Amino acid sequence: MTQQMTSPILVLADQAGDRLTPLARQAVTLAASLTSGDVVALSVAAAPDKRSLSELGATRVLHACMGDAARSSVVASDAIIAALETDSFGLVLLGSDYRGREIAGRVGAITEAGVVSGASSVSFDGGILQVGKTALGGSWSMRVVLDGITPIVGVSSGVIDEAVVPSPVALTPQELPVPLSAEASSIEVVSCVPDDADGVSLQDASTVVCGGRGVDGDFELVRSLASALGGAVGATRVACDEGWAPRGEQIGQTGLTLTPNLYIGLGVSGAIHHTVGMQSAAHIVAVCDDPDAPIFDIADFGVVGDVAKVVPAALAAIEEARAQA
Repeated sequence: MTQQMTSPILVLADQAGDRLTPLARQAVTLAASLTSGDVVALSVAAAPDKRSLSELGATRVLHACMGDAARSSVVASDAIIAALETDSFGLVLLGSDYRGREIAGRVGAITEAGVVSGASSVSFDGGILQVGKTALGGSWSMRVVLDGITPIVGVSSGVIDEAVVPSPVALTPQELPVPLSAEASSIEVVSCVPDDADGVSLQDASTVVCGGRGVDGDFELVRSLASALGGAVGATRVACDEGWAPRGEQIGQTGLTLTPNLYIGLGVSGAIHHTVGMQSAAHIVAVCDDPDAPIFDIADFGVVGDVAKVVPAALAAIEEARAQA
């Protein structure tokens, strides 16, 4: 049986609006499984999602209400550093997305703590904190041992299944004053423009339709299929480099790591730096005109064909099936 540490764990409880992000939910769940001590959630949102935090196992909440400035990773880093001074934490957990990786790196540099991002597993055995992750584009599996100053671990999507604790604790947020660094004080948030993307959030989606080099710039096909399936749109690094899709939709080693129920790759060859971000999907479907593409090695269902012909046929079949339902 996996051991638990007795020290409290600090979790950055990032929110999208008034709800915890999927990565934050997994980080809180993971913290509750790793320690018999307090799970301390640090919220920089206007109003902490107390209900979700309580259900997932948080026992304390530190609230650093920073307003729109909290969107800055520098300001959020200062909040973590302030929180670390309130207790002797055994570990800091946060999501390993763009924001989380930047925050983890900055806090680690300032505190001289060990930092691991992209964690696929975290355990505490024999008094030793061990972190599993992939490296070199997913071709190697690593086990990293962390000790010394409070380590910082960024967790990837799918690190643990969310679980509601049997006896949630009623939470009363404790206000946390945050002395801002010179860097944070020099940042002014001029405006916050919401993402104008329609449909499901890529991080939350159970179905993801991803476009690669093979769509040859026609991302309307990708978006049409995603819309028909109630899914979200993703992209490979090449597609983003070409300007066909925004960088926020990039999946892979330098983008997002997702674990959807269904991943559909359109014109995706399956380079290692991409598959490391989607290979844990429950079901993988690939459409590519290259029969030797490595994506077919991990696909549950593959179609060797032209995306420009296959997708319209699929859309017509979906429409026909719904008309008959």
